[in-house]
Amino acid sequence: MRTLRRLDPLLIQAVIAAALSFAHIHDIAEAAGQTGWKAWAYPVSVDVLLVMAWKRLREAEEGEPTSAPRLWFWLSLAASMSANVATAGVIDLEHPPAMLRVLVAAWPVLAFFGGSLLVHSRKAPTEEPPEAAGEPETEPMEEGTPEPVAEPPAPTLATYAEAAAIAGVTDTTIRGAANGGRLVKYQTNEGPRVDLDQVRKVYNKRPVGA
Repeated sequence: MRTLRRLDPLLIQAVIAAALSFAHIHDIAEAAGQTGWKAWAYPVSVDVLLVMAWKRLREAEEGEPTSAPRLWFWLSLAASMSANVATAGVIDLEHPPAMLRVLVAAWPVLAFFGGSLLVHSRKAPTEEPPEAAGEPETEPMEEGTPEPVAEPPAPTLATYAEAAAIAGVTDTTIRGAANGGRLVKYQTNEGPRVDLDQVRKVYNKRPVGA
């Protein structure tokens, strides 16, 4: 309620000022030979252009050029103020000068041109670039269960005497082959041993039943 009371004097002042300016422009147009509805169209044209230019200035985005709306704002404001001054006795409205008639006659073209520029020169809103499509989600590859690696069979170990009997040689021969590297010697708790399969391979002895 307090805000409304504060706005009341401002609103009344604005209405009075607008009505006086409207009437002054009408009187100038009528004195310049624009009678009837045409005289009333002039103040409408001036005020509408003034409001359009002011609105464009208020809504201008950062970086947007404002020279055009600023030009038409001051031009329409100057036209309104000039009409107010002219009706204060500066100009004889019963015998208006030719220049006033020229300015009044040229105003509709200027107002139409200015309004068209204000409407069509508005910066189009920039479209935001489409969001980059995300990479398609790839399903994680199922890790297959690794196949068990077959371990080599444990060698069948035998004493030198057992190996000599299978190979058909003496124990001394087997011992010499193991110590010389011809046969792999395995150290066990029961003494040195050799691989029977290796003995058969070295001495060309097939296993029994082969």
